[in-house]
Amino acid sequence: MEKENIAVGLDIGTTKIVAMIGKKNEYGKLEILGVGKSKSLGVARGVVNNITQTIQSIQQAVVEAENKSGYKIKDVVVGIAGQHIRSIQHSDYIIRSSAEEVIGGNDIQLLIDQVNKLAMLPGEEIIHVLPQEFKIDGQSEIKEPIGMYGGRLESSFHVVVGQASSIRNVGRCIQSSGIELSGLTLEPLASADAVLSQEEKEAGVALIDIGGGTTDLAIFKDGIIRHTAVIPFGGNVITDDIKEGCSIIEKQAELLKVKFGSAWPGENKDNEIVSIPGLRGREPKEISLKNLSKIIHARVVEIIEQVFTEIKDYGHEDPRKKLIAGIVLTGGGAQLKHIKQLVEYITGMDTRIGYPNEHLAGNSDEEISSPLYATAVGLVMNSIENNTRSAIRIDAIEAPKPAPKPPVFQVPVIEEEVESEVVVANSKKEVSTGEKISRSFFDRYVDKIKDFLDNAE
Repeated sequence: MEKENIAVGLDIGTTKIVAMIGKKNEYGKLEILGVGKSKSLGVARGVVNNITQTIQSIQQAVVEAENKSGYKIKDVVVGIAGQHIRSIQHSDYIIRSSAEEVIGGNDIQLLIDQVNKLAMLPGEEIIHVLPQEFKIDGQSEIKEPIGMYGGRLESSFHVVVGQASSIRNVGRCIQSSGIELSGLTLEPLASADAVLSQEEKEAGVALIDIGGGTTDLAIFKDGIIRHTAVIPFGGNVITDDIKEGCSIIEKQAELLKVKFGSAWPGENKDNEIVSIPGLRGREPKEISLKNLSKIIHARVVEIIEQVFTEIKDYGHEDPRKKLIAGIVLTGGGAQLKHIKQLVEYITGMDTRIGYPNEHLAGNSDEEISSPLYATAVGLVMNSIENNTRSAIRIDAIEAPKPAPKPPVFQVPVIEEEVESEVVVANSKKEVSTGEKISRSFFDRYVDKIKDFLDNAE
């Protein structure tokens, strides 16, 4: 049976944990075999703060994905986010031993390894070293140096850095869930793989992934990642504002936001009111949809303005760095009504909602092509690139062998005597004596316990 390249992505978010199993079909598109989703407990703003609860949530999502797909998960590519993520620009170079030989993949790897040794702040770790443009002997703006001649190879790098303890905690949760960690990917990069086209990356685009706990940003220009940032606010702070502003419980606030929420207050008329059941015999509450939209609007404006500050820091106003393809919104927060119009109004940039259906097979479930699953789809794509065999068909797993007999702790001296007796012996009586002697220490110990219990009765 031919080995299948089955890929698994695990998106550990603040509101949900998604395990997704997929493979490439014959047309090169991604076919999703099974998705498991569980409520994320123990994660706040993209960072694990309760190991036990996170392990339970991961196991729940993994089991659901396995049951739906019929595959057993071995290892996963996991997305990393959180407010501890930061990125830096760095340039480095190597002098090659022979300028007469063409530059190969090992030269670039040597340069990347050199950057990986950079001294970081205490407690920080490098997650990604992403080469941007290369320079060979002073000749700049080279995108692909392999196959060229040159003595000095230089490159600018986008280095993504995170807190070592946070990364280790994620690894610990995954291993304790009974699966291996095959790779770490920055979540905005995974989302970008799922929802952006190559043309957009070339023209210049900002991907904004509005999750539950964080809003992630990834900026591309000329097909290269230029800037990444994680803003520690997401859909959950909007829910909290509704909860406080309307004096209702979180569950009701979340439902209000999803069903009736809008980021544009002008849309709602003054007489549009929704009634919410009161707690334990209390009167129902009447909430004006216009007020609800005002609460949502105020917080969304704050989040978008913070993201826009990051886009300006990248240098969007410089004509050479202009993001022609504008903004792509994805993540659960992108489903909020009229958010596209609000983002266009604040930033003055063209905006669209990013769905991960660009790379999905035509027969995919409609739910999977929701912006909610962009990161998970991107992580599965990342796992496919690694050529890992992350899951195997449950029916292909060998049937369990019969349970082994209890271990026999034999006394070596007695064993030697027994062997000699059995070899020499011909009479039935002697053989049975041999068998009697060869009864192991373990069996005799068990008998002693039985005798003791019988006598105790």
